[in-house]
Amino acid sequence: MIKSISISQLVSQGEGNIVSDMDGEKVMLSIHNGKYYNLGELGGEIWEKIKEPVSIQNLVDQLVAEYDVELATCKEQVILFLTLLIDEGLVKVEGEKAS
Repeated sequence: MIKSISISQLVSQGEGNIVSDMDGEKVMLSIHNGKYYNLGELGGEIWEKIKEPVSIQNLVDQLVAEYDVELATCKEQVILFLTLLIDEGLVKVEGEKAS
C-alpha cells in the first residue's frame, strides 16, 4: 500500500478491470478482487485520461483547463481519488516516489 504519492509520478489504469458506462457514470468490476466500484462522472473522466501513463501533474493541468476548479483544490482531490484507487489495486503508479 502506498502511503503518499507525488505529483510528478506517472499513473495509469491497472489491468483486470471491466469498466462500463451507466447513466453517464463509470462503473468498474475488478477481476482481481471481485468488487464493484462506482467511479462517478468525474472519476470516470479521470479513468479515461489515465489509459496511458500520465503524470499526475499533467492530469491535474488537464482537469483545471476543462473544469471551473482552482488548481490547489483539483490537485488535492485528484491525489485523494488516485490514492483510493491505488489502495484498491486499480491503478499503477510509476516514477519518483514521494519522500
